[in-house]
Amino acid sequence: MTDHPLDALAATIAARKTADPASSYTAKLFAKGRNKIAQKVGEEAAELVIAACAEPEKIVPESADLLYHMLVLWADAGISPDAVWAELAARTGTSGLAEKAKRPKD
Repeated sequence: MTDHPLDALAATIAARKTADPASSYTAKLFAKGRNKIAQKVGEEAAELVIAACAEPEKIVPESADLLYHMLVLWADAGISPDAVWAELAARTGTSGLAEKAKRPKD
């Protein structure tokens, strides 16, 4: 881990996995399960989209909410932020169009 705020937040989230849901919002999310966590990610993403379109002053706080809920989802799925950072690093220098073309077609 680095001194990056997202890494520090990820460590805090991991530590709260076993906390009492009555005293920790993060623990409460873990207790409700991955479907609820994923739902919260979707809600926060929608709120960010709304902010971007109609309330730009809310983009920063809504972005922070989305990042937090994404980190909770990663922790629940056993994915470390380092795995995501490595994926981003692997894409560095690759055209977004070229990277997308390499993905399997649905």
